[in-house]
Amino acid sequence: MFLLRFLGNGLITAMDHDIWYRQRRIMDPAFSSSYLRSLMGTFNEMSERLMDKLDEVATQKTPTEMLKLVNCVTLDVICKVAFGVDLNFLTQTESPFQRAVELCLQGMVMYLRDPFCRLFPKNWKIIEEIKEATELLRRTGEEWIEKRKRAAENGEDVPQDILTQILKTADEEKVTSSKDHEQMLDNFVTFFIAGQETTANQLSFAIMELGRNPEIYKRAKAEVDEVLGTKRDISFEDLGKFSYLSQVLKETLRLYPTAPGTNRWLHEDMVINGLKVPAGCSIAFSSYVSQRLDKFFKDPLKFDPERFDASAPKPYFCYFPFALGPRICLGQVFSQMEAKVVLAKLLQRFEFSLVPGQSFDIKDTGTLRPKSGVICTIKPSS
Repeated sequence: MFLLRFLGNGLITAMDHDIWYRQRRIMDPAFSSSYLRSLMGTFNEMSERLMDKLDEVATQKTPTEMLKLVNCVTLDVICKVAFGVDLNFLTQTESPFQRAVELCLQGMVMYLRDPFCRLFPKNWKIIEEIKEATELLRRTGEEWIEKRKRAAENGEDVPQDILTQILKTADEEKVTSSKDHEQMLDNFVTFFIAGQETTANQLSFAIMELGRNPEIYKRAKAEVDEVLGTKRDISFEDLGKFSYLSQVLKETLRLYPTAPGTNRWLHEDMVINGLKVPAGCSIAFSSYVSQRLDKFFKDPLKFDPERFDASAPKPYFCYFPFALGPRICLGQVFSQMEAKVVLAKLLQRFEFSLVPGQSFDIKDTGTLRPKSGVICTIKPSS
């Protein structure tokens, strides 16, 4: 991106099947069911930080931008569970990381849609900022990777997290070249961005739609109250009881797929709707489009969690917010566990309402996010 390596040859972007498969096989243990269960403590701890912050906001009685707050939480989660670093973004007035992620995604969109954009002087300032953001993320990855390497070499206990798996990738391949060092950084940047950006945006859209649909809000809150009562920590078993909350999150991803599409290379000639498409072509699939077609979803622009009731027909091959097939998103279960914990705690402890007059438009920054940031007034739940 703008002559700098960005996602490189990491798990999402690797086009060589063998390279992708080796990386995926090594990463799988970091997303096993047993390991994900062990993360419930971290999900609860980081969500409690948000609840403390919302307590302050409620006391001050000032509107707050929910996108910024949930962004801090999801960044805290991915830094802690993936890389063993606790930064507590909710206490930082100005962190470079959130802005860096936004700039990198913005740069990706600019670069993919218009490879010549760097030739125009009006873009030079933002392009320099994007390059600095890219360098910041890769430099941070280098520092954290080196720190973990030293810890392992000194015989210290290291968590079996994503960072350990990234190092294991290189170790199993028995390579130490600069090329493979760069691939480790590719995966660091991939997980740093993908592990927080999409979940934060999903949570923000869910809060927005709950604020716009009082009956759905009321039903989701009633379910949370029934499952949790007054207890503070959410258990792994509790997550399975949030059936309606799960439907709300799935419907949020239908209307607002935070990663709005995916690509696949054709390995052989195909005929699609009478059109011959030769092997070697890249095909783009838009989940944003297919998930809003009335061919598949009645009254598609209506927010209706009932579409995902257990008795409702399953929307095969037209609903794929996490992609489909062998390269389906590795972190989808992680993401939805985290989203349920944060949203359930919010519904249990607070009442929120949307500030009138704000936009409900979507901002495309490579991922989709609410343009307004979802500005809410917050008060403790009665």
